[in-house]
Formats: sequence, structure tokens, C-alpha cells
Amino acid sequence: MLEDALFTLLRIGLGVAEPQPSGFALSAEDWERLYSMAGEQSVLGIAYAGIERLPKDALPPMELAFQWASEAETVRGHNRLVNAEASRLTELFAAAGRKTVVLKGPANAMLYPDPLSRQCGDIDLWVEGGRKSVLDLLKQKNLVAGVHSLMMLYAAPHHVDIAPGPDGIHVEIHFEPSSGNKDPFANRRMMRYLAGEIAKACMAPGGFCVPSIRFALVMQLSHIQRHFISTGIGLRQIVDYYVLLQNSTEADRTKVAARLRAFGLSHMAGALMWVLGEKLGLERNRMLCRPDGFRGRWLLSKAFAGGNLGLYAVEERGLVRRWMARRWRLLRCLPFAPAEVFWTGVDFVVMQVRSIPVRIRLRKLSLEGLQ
Repeated sequence: MLEDALFTLLRIGLGVAEPQPSGFALSAEDWERLYSMAGEQSVLGIAYAGIERLPKDALPPMELAFQWASEAETVRGHNRLVNAEASRLTELFAAAGRKTVVLKGPANAMLYPDPLSRQCGDIDLWVEGGRKSVLDLLKQKNLVAGVHSLMMLYAAPHHVDIAPGPDGIHVEIHFEPSSGNKDPFANRRMMRYLAGEIAKACMAPGGFCVPSIRFALVMQLSHIQRHFISTGIGLRQIVDYYVLLQNSTEADRTKVAARLRAFGLSHMAGALMWVLGEKLGLERNRMLCRPDGFRGRWLLSKAFAGGNLGLYAVEERGLVRRWMARRWRLLRCLPFAPAEVFWTGVDFVVMQVRSIPVRIRLRKLSLEGLQ
């Protein structure tokens, strides 16, 4: 299967598997499909790092190899811009007396064997001070991105977009260390833990602060669960979690594992451990919990069906049918996190009511885009 071939390339690219020529007896058409699959999953750079280690008789057709190499170099160039922007923003907020921490993206990339091979998107930057204080600072520095950010304050009250920097990198400024869970009880416990852990962030060689591994293991598992329930999750987030676990200590894993149930993340953790063990070869002693094959197969099938964050999922035509399909998708996630699914439904209603004043103000009464 091409899915298995992609995972093999990723393992080779991560340096955890030796290339086996017999595993890549692929036709030109298969290589084209594998390239498209890697692109949809936002893992082109890591997969190409695996291709570079393949024997000559197992390489893709020359034209595709050149195209893939060009994409991989584009990823590397974009990562340099992202790192530079993260460093610039760190200095900018430090000058205002604010501590910042880069969440996910560039922070994860630094843990990879080749940090520039991980395909970064935007920058998620936590800024200390709380929502009101940070918003006041952003307005003072004329950084708020405008109308879109006004809407985002209702849809995602934990962060806001800011105006792109000189290189056009998209940046989200977070008031909270995580977008959190919809379940208010589990979320309260998790956010209290993350607030304590983010204080342990340290400066990385790239010129910006990165969080502790324990923080990342909790925050990113919650992020995976949230996106799986709403839009979808892809291989980039799954590979990130593998790299986090490879860089964790036994004490890190023990501390996080003990809190999974309290944070409402135990089922998702089991599903993810199965995927990481079956497809990336994660050792059992590095897992947070017992792998769950039932949920793991489901997680994997949805990841391949929708691509990175569900961006390639096929949507129903028509507003009503699409809305109903999304409600059905939410209900089907009940086996992963019943409480989270329930509170996601409640949050949906609350957000639509809360957003009425700003929709009127912006003359945006359409229900288009509702999750």
C-alpha cells in the first residue's frame, strides 16, 4: 500500500529505519501518487529526506525527483523565514517586557534530525499578560490584523491573528498556552497544568523560547483531539508527536500519562499510540499508554481521507447538507471523547449566539463557514 510506503519514507527520513530497496519497487504512477499524498499531509520535506537515502535503483523518476527536491528546498527556505520571524517577534515583545513562547511548529522542528525538513505553517506565539493586556499591547503596536481578527475573537477567544511581518509569515498570538478542551472541567485541570509548565520554557538556539517536553506532550495531544473532532488531523501532527516522544524522558512520559484521564485525553492517546507503534515503530516503553487499535485505525483512516488538518476532505454540497454532515461527523467522534463531543456541541450554539453582534456590525449574517 502507498500509505505504508509513505510511512517507510518518513521513518527513513527521521533516521529510525534503514532503506530497503525492495520496499520501493514502485511504478512512476505510484511515485506520483505518493508525492501527492505527501503534499496533502504536509510532510514533503521529511519524505524527501528519506528519498535522499534510498539506493539509486529505488529512486523515483528523475523529473519527479527534481520536482520533489525543489519542493523540499522551498520548505527549507520557508522554515528559515519562520525561524527569523519567531526570533524577531521574541525580541519585539521582550522589549515591551513580555515573555513569549513558540508553540508547536518551529519548536517541534528543532527536535527533528534535520530541523529544516519539517514543513512549518504559521507561528503560534504565546505572550504573557492575559487577553486584555496582550490585546492592548497589540493595538498599541498596530499589529492587530483587522476584521478577520475581530471575528476570530469570538470563534477562538484564546488567540488572535496579527498583521504579517516583512516576510508575510502568518502569526497567531495566543493569550492562553493552549486552545484547550471544550469540556470545561477537563480544560480547567489541563490549563492549570499547562500554565505551570509554560513557566519552564527556555531559550532555544534559534532565538526564541520553546516549551518543555511535558507541556508539548499535553498541549499537542489536546490539539490533535480538538482538530480530529472538528476538521481533521494529518500526518504532520502525528509525526510531530512521535518526535516529541523520542525526545522525552521516562519521567516526562510517566508524569503526562498519569494525567491523561483527568485531562480527557486517554482515548485519543491510546489511538495515537497505536498509530505510532504500528506505522512508525514507536517502542512500547516510549508510549504514554496501552495502544488502542480500534480507535487507532479510525484515526489513521481519517488522517488519510482528509489530509493535513482535514483540508482535503470532500465536503457535501449545499449549506444545509454540509451542516448536517458536520453534525454527524461530530456524533461519530463520541467513542473518542464523549464529554468533549457534548461540550463541543454546546460551545457551537454559544459561539453562534455570542457572534450575532459582531456579525451585524460587519454585515456578515451568513451561516457559511459554521462548524
